[in-house]
Order: sequence, then structure tokens, then C-alpha cells
Amino acid sequence: MELLARFTYFDVIDAVAVAFLLLSWTFLGWRIENPTPKNPSTSSLMANYRREWMVQYVTRQPRIFDATILATLRTGTTFFASACMISIGGGLALIGNQEHLRGLASDFSIESAPAIVWEIKILLVLVMLASAFLNFVWSHRLFGYAAVVMAAAPNEIEDPMALIRAKQSGEINITAARSYNRGLRTVYYALACLAWMLGAWPLIISTIVTSLVLWRREFASHSRAVLLEGKIP
Repeated sequence: MELLARFTYFDVIDAVAVAFLLLSWTFLGWRIENPTPKNPSTSSLMANYRREWMVQYVTRQPRIFDATILATLRTGTTFFASACMISIGGGLALIGNQEHLRGLASDFSIESAPAIVWEIKILLVLVMLASAFLNFVWSHRLFGYAAVVMAAAPNEIEDPMALIRAKQSGEINITAARSYNRGLRTVYYALACLAWMLGAWPLIISTIVTSLVLWRREFASHSRAVLLEGKIP
């Protein structure tokens, strides 16, 4: 009962705003990962290029170039995972410091509100960041798996296992990239959550803006148009 009583400080519009953010996050992620054949997303186009990469690397000697690319991809996941950890730590420290939390409340709102209101708003951001962190960590591990499978591919192209290992590595690489992209999208929406500090309507507006930005980058960006020019069948 005490837990439910804390939510009485929020209006119906707050619940609508949070639900709208979560639905937008879920739907857009599903749409990007499951596009129609006539309107592929940038992520789905890149998946085909990753498969082609693994086929081409088999005949490339030496394979240092491929190892360097994979190491760069793992570095990116490490950076964002570390950034999420730092942000989560900062958010937890803010929740645990009531004085600074009240100062934050006075900066963002004219009306005084209980500390629990700001704690819940910050907690939503932390939950999103935690989800992003888990995606980045899993992506980092999958890129490691892909590297091991690449190393297991025979050097001789005539070996029947060469292309098999290449295709296996390609699929793992695609799965790793999917988790990485999920983590990035979650970070975008975590930043949108910060608008809730200003109220429910700013949260709705920031969710719409964030969704439009992500939609454009996946379905209407210049980079997507370039990828389509050399689309792999």
C-alpha cells in the first residue's frame, strides 16, 4: 500500500507519457529489426554487408585487416558499456543524496514535489541505462565469439569448412551488431527520459523527436541511400 501511495503524486498524463515512451522504444526497435523487403532498414542492409565481409575475408591474406575491424567494433561496445556504468553510478549517487535531489527539483520545477517523485523519474532513466549496458556487454562478448570462429576458419579456400566457418562468424557478427544497436537505441530513449524532469508533456515531445531521429537514420538517411546503391542480393 505504501508503494502504491507513492504513485499518487503522479497524474494520468505522466502514466500516458511513460507508456508512450516504452511503446515507442519497443515498436521502433521491432520495426527496425523486422523491416519489409521493399523498405529495408539501415541495420538490415548492414547485416547483408556483414555476411559478405565474412565471405571475402576467407580469401584475404593476411587477415590483419579483418582482425583490426573486429577489434574496433569491440572497442565501441566497451566505450558505451563503460559510459552506461558511470551514468548509472552517478544516478544512484544522486538518488542517495536528498539535498542535491531537492536542489535538482527546485531547478526544474516551480512547484515543490516530494523527493520520491524525482527518485522515480531518475530511476526510469537508470533502468533504461541498465538495459543498454546489458546489451553492450552481450554485444562485446558476441564480437569475441565471432573473432574465435573467424580464427577457426581454414586458410585454404578449397577447404569445405572455410566458407562454413565464415558464414557462422557472419551470423554471430550480425547478432552482436543487433545487440549493439539495441543498446544505442536505448541510450537515445534514456536521454529522452530526462525530459520528464520538466513534466509529462516534455517527455512526450522528446519521445516523438527521438523516434523521428531514429526513424530517419534507419529509413531515410543519406547513408542508407548509399548502402542501397550497392545493395547485396
